[in-house]
Amino acid sequence: MDSKDQYVRLMQAKMDQWNAEVDLLAAKAKVAAADLRIEYGQQIEHLTAKQVVARQKLEELKASGAGAWEDLKVGIESAWKSMGEALTSARARFK
Repeated sequence: MDSKDQYVRLMQAKMDQWNAEVDLLAAKAKVAAADLRIEYGQQIEHLTAKQVVARQKLEELKASGAGAWEDLKVGIESAWKSMGEALTSARARFK
């Protein structure tokens, strides 16, 4: 296994974790008070948009050749950082 495969697995595991956390927030939104449901909904929409970007970057990485994947890491790491920060903010907001 080369480092690209390891990196893809690591990023996929992180994506799976984020998906579970967004699903948890969505479940909380369903039982929240009406005023909080709107806030939850807005946060979930924001997170979902970031997930789409992160997922696209991951797919680009998976499709890249052996030499090109290193160049794609910068974009992926930026998308991952953005997604992680948004999720951290949402978690803190809805504790």
